[in-house]
Amino acid sequence: MMNIAMPPALRPATQATASSLPHRAGLGLKTEHLREVLSERPDIGFFEVHAENYMVDGGPFHHYLGLIREQYPLSLHGVGLSIGAEGPLDLRHLQRLAALIERYQPQSFSEHLAWSSHGPVFLNDLLPLAYDRPTLDRVCAHIDQVQSTLRRPMLLENPATYLEFRRSSMDEAEFIREVLRRTGCGLLLDVNNVYVSCINHRRDPLAYIDALPLQSVGEIHLAGFAEDTDSLGDRLLIDDHGAPIDNAVWALYLRLLDRIGPTATLIERDNQVPAFSVLHAEARQAEQLLHSARRPA
Repeated sequence: MMNIAMPPALRPATQATASSLPHRAGLGLKTEHLREVLSERPDIGFFEVHAENYMVDGGPFHHYLGLIREQYPLSLHGVGLSIGAEGPLDLRHLQRLAALIERYQPQSFSEHLAWSSHGPVFLNDLLPLAYDRPTLDRVCAHIDQVQSTLRRPMLLENPATYLEFRRSSMDEAEFIREVLRRTGCGLLLDVNNVYVSCINHRRDPLAYIDALPLQSVGEIHLAGFAEDTDSLGDRLLIDDHGAPIDNAVWALYLRLLDRIGPTATLIERDNQVPAFSVLHAEARQAEQLLHSARRPA
């Protein structure tokens, strides 16, 4: 398939359609909860799955996801496109992603502002970028290619980072603003990533949020983090998705809702996954905050 860049005149309009998820709280769908979800049909706004777990033709994952998709809105979250990589995108991966989106017609598709491949080597991590003009051009070209192939706009997620490049010529919020302006993609604002990165780099999380193009936020992520110390004894937060959401992240989320109003919000838990009832309780907490938030004039 030939990949044609999305015309610049069409890009601003895509921000409003990058996500059609309901303004409710959703959960990441875990295999250990599949039967419970189908039997109990809990009151959940939507479910989200990692695209790479479903890039096969059949099997039990597709069986259960097909049944759940009949009952709930779906968000598809990619972790393997390596949008920030120096090399070209993996066309086979992109075509498998396109087939998956055609199959399930999710209300949202998102990926990370990160890289995880170099040549033929794939690294099982989401690695940080240098925020400079060559990286900006490359990321924008890759996003244009993704959106053209998928025939829909995507959401780009802000990263959690632990180091920065000396050669960066712009800060992260400025870089994200320019990517969204040039490509018309939307923003998946991960509040936990904001808090983790800002604590690690000694910045103000609220100032970071205020520097982003908040009108482009199509989905919010909330998660827990682990805490350690670095070699100098300073506080180091790790985005491990293995703990309950921290009170500081809840507080930052509430401040964000004050700025943008009710927005689809996902509770992420990928490690140390508890009983479904525990995650459902966090979703209800987010839902209460969503219901109390007012859409800004």
